[in-house]
Amino acid sequence: METSSKYKPHIIKEVMEDSIASYMGIEENDILLAINDNNIKDVFDYRYLIENEYIEVLIEKHNKEQWILDIEKDEGEDLGLIFETDLMDDLISCHNKCQFCFIDQLPPHMRESVYFKDDDWRLSYLHGNYITLTNMSKEDMDRIIYYNLSPMNVSIHVTDPEARISLLNNRFAGDIINQLKYLTDAGIKINGQIVLCKGINDGELLDRTIGDLSQFIPNILSLTIVPVGLSDYREGLAKLEAIGKEDAYEVIETVHKWQDYYLEKMGTRFVFAADEFYVTADYKLPAYKAYEDFPVLENGVGMLVRFQHELDKALEKAEVNMEERTISIATGVLAEKFIISQVEKLKEKAPNTSFLVYPIKNHFFGEFVSVTGLLTGQDIVSQLKDKDLGDSLLLSDTMLKADEDILLDDMTVTDISDRLKIPVTIAENNGGEFIRLILQTKE
Repeated sequence: METSSKYKPHIIKEVMEDSIASYMGIEENDILLAINDNNIKDVFDYRYLIENEYIEVLIEKHNKEQWILDIEKDEGEDLGLIFETDLMDDLISCHNKCQFCFIDQLPPHMRESVYFKDDDWRLSYLHGNYITLTNMSKEDMDRIIYYNLSPMNVSIHVTDPEARISLLNNRFAGDIINQLKYLTDAGIKINGQIVLCKGINDGELLDRTIGDLSQFIPNILSLTIVPVGLSDYREGLAKLEAIGKEDAYEVIETVHKWQDYYLEKMGTRFVFAADEFYVTADYKLPAYKAYEDFPVLENGVGMLVRFQHELDKALEKAEVNMEERTISIATGVLAEKFIISQVEKLKEKAPNTSFLVYPIKNHFFGEFVSVTGLLTGQDIVSQLKDKDLGDSLLLSDTMLKADEDILLDDMTVTDISDRLKIPVTIAENNGGEFIRLILQTKE
């Protein structure tokens, strides 16, 4: 096998015990150069190349000596190598300057990583990130198709070419229909998203966008509409207005109109409005079945309805808890009425429990930001420090960084507990788990 600098090096961070790699003598800090004489760009190449039963692996050792390892294994069996990053490559940064970009609106002095703007199609598949397709080459598109990386999450925003170019501030942004066609014609499934900006991609443009995308059903699985998020840190940025009650009502009516049409014609409602629209418009939440299989729950669509459904089901089976106690709950301003309506249901099963629901205003980002998931520890502490919190404080896990007990301002759950001098319990965003936590019941 020819060896040269043509190979992209991948430093091996760790070798799993009792793995094929450890058996073959591969060690931490060795470098993976190639598999079957193929250059490895990222994790997708790697996973594809190790699928076979017989592979040839090129490794560079600490002393620069290169080993060619012939490996026989089960089909699909992993080698046991762990690399410096899951992606095995640098992140692709965003080339847009979107008028609504929330990262541009972040306050100063946050951890450096939150300011990085990625628009990496690989993270769309791996982690569900939304991408705009504006920085993708035909080669990137073809790799998605070749590896069948589906579904992909795409930020469409608007289909009108001029409006999309203006909204994203990118002259390459107007070809979205042809890009979607190229992917969907090859069988790639897509979840679409629209960040709705008042006076820019709403009204007739929103109506047209929803209609334009019908040609891609069923390969476009869903279309989510979410309201623009506006912080207090917009100096020098485009002037945008928050979505008000009448605006939210109009969006819901448009969505319901298209849902009825698509359900009759294609058997799917297809387009969904984020929960925030219903709360802002003071509009009755849809029925549980209206969200079909909750395809974009993580995008804030149907979270309230599913939580309510899970809570009601769990409440039917829950046993009565007669303990005398007071539980305080901190939530975003947007969800205050909803949370109060849900804890009211607990009186029958927890007659001696008092609930104190505290809506926390978002001073960190600004009061236009009212969702629970963007609350910070400092806002929680400052607004609750002189309040009666009872026996414990309940916080939603949506406030936390994934797999860590840390909030957006780097304050930990322990920090909050210490400063408020009260036990803090983290509740999953699940109505059934909420009931079990409150009533201390078993599965």
